[in-house]
Amino acid sequence: MSGFNYSGGSVADSGHESFDFDNIANRALDHCRKWDAGIVRGKYPDTPDGFIPMWIADMDFAAAPCIRAALRELSENGAYGYTYPYRELADSIVGWQARRHGAEVRPEWVKNTYGTVPTIHYLYQAFCQPNDKVILNTPVYDPFGYAARNNGIRVVCNPLAYDGGEYSIDFDLLERQLDTEHPRVMLFCSPHNPGGRTWTLTEIEQVAELCERYGVLFVVDEVHGDIMLSGVHVSALSLPGRLLDNLIVLSSPNKGFNLGGLKTSYVIVPSRRIRDILLHRLEMNSITSPNVFGAVAVTAAYERGEAWLDALTEYLREGYRMCEEAVARMTGWRLMPMSASYLPWVDVSATGHTATEVCEHMAHEAGVVLGDGTFYVEGGLSFVRLNLGTSHEILARSFERLSRHQLVE
Repeated sequence: MSGFNYSGGSVADSGHESFDFDNIANRALDHCRKWDAGIVRGKYPDTPDGFIPMWIADMDFAAAPCIRAALRELSENGAYGYTYPYRELADSIVGWQARRHGAEVRPEWVKNTYGTVPTIHYLYQAFCQPNDKVILNTPVYDPFGYAARNNGIRVVCNPLAYDGGEYSIDFDLLERQLDTEHPRVMLFCSPHNPGGRTWTLTEIEQVAELCERYGVLFVVDEVHGDIMLSGVHVSALSLPGRLLDNLIVLSSPNKGFNLGGLKTSYVIVPSRRIRDILLHRLEMNSITSPNVFGAVAVTAAYERGEAWLDALTEYLREGYRMCEEAVARMTGWRLMPMSASYLPWVDVSATGHTATEVCEHMAHEAGVVLGDGTFYVEGGLSFVRLNLGTSHEILARSFERLSRHQLVE
């Protein structure tokens, strides 16, 4: 199969090409979960017609032209049989990590998987037994917690420090918990979801050092690292060599290129010993070959999609500026400074209402569906999460509705 052309012809996303983010895709065609009225009303029964979803982390833009061209070529070829982790796929991942994140990755460190959330389940199964513990910085993406609960594993919460600005890590508390709770795994979100915080290399190294000292496997989810509104993403793969021997990195193009429905992701595991343990668990679950369309999409995104991603990021920066202005007009709302991704995290404690109350009110009265902070393991009772991954015109309508239907005591 090495002679087959996976390139999508000569289509590449040129730095001189103009990309249209003002006209969104038809989300009914792909049965998008966040736009589905039945799903939304199952959560908020009185949500009116014409609602705007700002909850699930899914962007409304059409995929990069190079990805669409590659998938079209594969589709028109007509054969959708079994594939394998071919070298071009691994090379595209290695090249992307080097160019975008300054990380040196060897092809043998890479293993393709079927989405980051399933991978977290397999990872817990590989390195934990029932009643073992994992430790999480909270609040954090809820599957970090429910993947543990689904496997009979206990969650130790390490609350992130918050003083009205951005989150920070309480390292003294973290060390005490590692020493006394004896977790098997620390699952660390970098950049942080939902806070949008980019951790420094010093912070990541300090966490990695503590994990090594107390015999805790350090697992870092970096899926939000491709969209940087400010600053740069620091990969855990930049750690000193000895700390790489206790590291697993989870990544995918699913957030940057909005490919979540293709169920394609990957792990990067420098240690042969750790890699073999994880690969054995993946084989037990028959995770042995990639999705044929997903593999083509990843390769196209990483080899020819950078100009599109850069243009998307600039569009999202403007959306974030709109969000800053809109939140400033909301009584009792405080926007947490965000450097990564497109999912602002907003403190609504000063409204006198919980996040759930604010979300229910906005769904019913404003027809805007927000992300409820109570679904982030722990520590999100007073926060809502927004989604900027849509056209500026829809964002403007969303913010106008929110402003018109404010909920305050």
